Amino acid sequence: MAALSIGFATTIPVVRNRSRPTRYAPARISCIGWDPEGILGPPQTGHIARREFKRRLEKDSEAREEFERQVREEKARRQSLRMSRVSPATPAGLIEYFLDTEAQEIEFEIARLRPQLNEEFFSHLKFELGQLRFAVSKTEDMEDRLVELEALQKALQEGTEAYDKMQAELITAKENLTKILTSKDVRTTLLELVEKNQLNRSLLTLLDENIANAHRGNQKQAAEFMEKLRGSVLRYMTV
Repeated sequence: MAALSIGFATTIPVVRNRSRPTRYAPARISCIGWDPEGILGPPQTGHIARREFKRRLEKDSEAREEFERQVREEKARRQSLRMSRVSPATPAGLIEYFLDTEAQEIEFEIARLRPQLNEEFFSHLKFELGQLRFAVSKTEDMEDRLVELEALQKALQEGTEAYDKMQAELITAKENLTKILTSKDVRTTLLELVEKNQLNRSLLTLLDENIANAHRGNQKQAAEFMEKLRGSVLRYMTV
């Protein structure tokens, strides 16, 4: 049987540091079907624009190859950037680190630095926010800094909550998948999980990853078994 694996993905509002002293507005990652990494910059909006983009990729092989090339290059760039980044050890340094991090990388950094996003860090962030809010005399830079930190605080609080919830769901999903794969009566086990409302997207995602791993490892029988199991999970699953 193929080894179990766990993966995750989530989307949250994020902030980016301004490079010049202008009024700041927080950015937001958008979920789009044809460019899930946000690699090609601000997406076209609207159903017609998305359909036109897909149609052009399907008909124009050169456009498709160019799109795929840009995706590969951007992924390689991000991976290289991730490997080069060194996170600070202090809350103050970590604040600046997150403000300087690209919007698309915030989720990755929350997952990587979750242990450092603790009570000490959020207390430090709250203290600085308090100093800025109640300052007797505020400059424009202080106002901009306040907006940045408020957006960062919201993004990191929501991000850590989403990450912790996801981790808990994935742990449960891994336990349930192990239970299903080792069950002598899969149908009964699935029904038990249905009653507990534990057939969910986390379990399906984990199952998909293990199917992909089985195919990569040329474990055809394991892949076929889990694909049949996936069909059963879909039939029983309530979304």
